[in-house]
Amino acid sequence: MLSDLEKAIGYRFKNISLLQNALTHSSYANERWRDSLMSNERLEFLGDSILGMTVAGYLYRHFPDRPEGELTRMRADMVCETTLAGVADKIGLGRHLLLGHGEEQGGGRERPSILADAVESVIAACYLDGGLEPAAKFISTFILCDVPVKKLHNVDYKTDLQELVQKKKDQTLVYTLVGSSGPDHDKQFQVQVSLNGQVIGQGTGRSKKRAEQDAARVGIEYLQSRS
Repeated sequence: MLSDLEKAIGYRFKNISLLQNALTHSSYANERWRDSLMSNERLEFLGDSILGMTVAGYLYRHFPDRPEGELTRMRADMVCETTLAGVADKIGLGRHLLLGHGEEQGGGRERPSILADAVESVIAACYLDGGLEPAAKFISTFILCDVPVKKLHNVDYKTDLQELVQKKKDQTLVYTLVGSSGPDHDKQFQVQVSLNGQVIGQGTGRSKKRAEQDAARVGIEYLQSRS
């Protein structure tokens, strides 16, 4: 029951349909309504921005002695897929997801990318239902409680690549989604990263974010091999 999830996150929705939308994976929306706009992808987009803004504001205020590069790494670690999937496990989000048959059979309830996206969608649902306060409270309770002050949990290749190319002036990095393959429950995305218009790496992953990280990793290796 959704009341169990509301209790777990510490917020009672006035418009429960927002929470239901946050739990609706694209595989379910396409299977039932043949309309991906009925899924949680739009909420995920909004939640990602709210999360990033809130975490950035927290880090800026609480770590005045840390340089921009380190704050960027800390933020990336706090909003990464692994961290958000851990939040989903903590509140039992997986068992409330609405998944299509194929995604259900493929273990979608435990898939980190799906869980992480759903957490961002729930944050957006809280924001749309009650404003910034309940969304910020969710973030504070489940994400800001574990700030990686000393050792980061995950490598952020995108940030590493950005810092590498910024050693020279007028450097522009662009990430481009060039393809995807596989069924909804096991889709693979392909992303290219270009430096000043030249492709320096291509990566794959089960989400666009993972594919971008993989492309950045390849890009770093390419640039280091040429230096």
